[in-house]
Amino acid sequence: MSEHTDVLVLGAGHAGLAASHFLAARSVDHLVLERGDVANSWRHERWDSLRLLTPNWLNGLPGHPYAGPDPDGYLSAPEVADHIAAYAVRSAAPVRTGTTVTSVRRTEGGYAVDTSTGGLTARSVVIATGACNRPAVPALAASLPEGLHQTTAFDYRNPASLPEGGVLVVGASATGTQLAAELARAGRHVVLSVGEHTRLPRTYRGRDVLWWMHASGVWDERYDELDDLTRARRLPSPQLVGTPERATLDLNAVQDLGVQLVGRWAAVRDGVALFSGGLRNVFSLADLKQQRLLDGFDLFAAANGVDGPEAERPEPTRVPSPARLQLDLGSGEVSSVLWATGYRPDYSWLDVPVLDAKGALRHDGGVVEDSPGLYVLGLPVLRRRKSTFLHGIEDDARDVVDRLAAYLDHPAHQRA
Repeated sequence: MSEHTDVLVLGAGHAGLAASHFLAARSVDHLVLERGDVANSWRHERWDSLRLLTPNWLNGLPGHPYAGPDPDGYLSAPEVADHIAAYAVRSAAPVRTGTTVTSVRRTEGGYAVDTSTGGLTARSVVIATGACNRPAVPALAASLPEGLHQTTAFDYRNPASLPEGGVLVVGASATGTQLAAELARAGRHVVLSVGEHTRLPRTYRGRDVLWWMHASGVWDERYDELDDLTRARRLPSPQLVGTPERATLDLNAVQDLGVQLVGRWAAVRDGVALFSGGLRNVFSLADLKQQRLLDGFDLFAAANGVDGPEAERPEPTRVPSPARLQLDLGSGEVSSVLWATGYRPDYSWLDVPVLDAKGALRHDGGVVEDSPGLYVLGLPVLRRRKSTFLHGIEDDARDVVDRLAAYLDHPAHQRA
């Protein structure tokens, strides 16, 4: 006979533990399932030098604010894992580790969940497995020469983990720019393929730029208030890095390190990588968006009497001249391609018809469509712009658990 609980939460990262916090506050019987350890991905699926983009003071979890000695610093991946693990202990979350979910399917009374340690049933399920389960690698990767080493940011650990020689880094979000800079500092020849990106200075008017995002309310914008929600959910992470000196890491900074910029990788022809032109337009668009955001911060400062030094705007992104449009992948200029082209969730275990044509969950602010009692947390702009950041989970989890509790309390969903 299967074990039963009212709610199963899948994933013991910050999102799943936040759900558990609010379920416990409502005295809802629940269990959190985790395939590895608590905060498993932070311990085992990050590169060595990674640090959070958000300053420590902003990394609180529900009922568990940051209380360390360096509020303006940036947590490393092991420190994030320890922070989340401490939260699990402090909140006494009912976590069952080493339990891989292999199937979730609907039943008359809710959901049946098969796992590596046995079967369970629940009236409701919260999917908190995250948005970064699998690297998103373009199809053209299959057309590269056989002798060229390929890896992803998911598997990369440090420069020594790549073969000797040059590296073509593909993708210029936070991940791509950070890894391009790290490889250049290690003495590698680096080519960085750049597409649409989000540019931000690390600090503005004497404060961390994310202080401005937080204080001005930009991060609190709701999903149902955005003009183009689909686009907002697909925006690349901003070009930022967390360092003690609070350095800005943008395309000018990586060029100063010797990184060569090329356009979006468009095709492979006879072993030659072909890059799109129009870098000037791509850079101008990112610069314009940054200027508009900083204009908004200036207005907020004036309206709220925020003190600080005068605004210093970053210089425009420098356009390489002449623009390079191709790279012979067999010439020996690069020995590795590092795909920093983002991630996608893995729902291969979800035997409920709730995915769209692209494999994404159909949901309305975390309430999964067409499958009553199924919810999700931890996806980009789930309910607010800040949804995927540590501090952003509190409001999302509270709202989603409110809806879940109302579902459980409805007479039609009471346990027989």
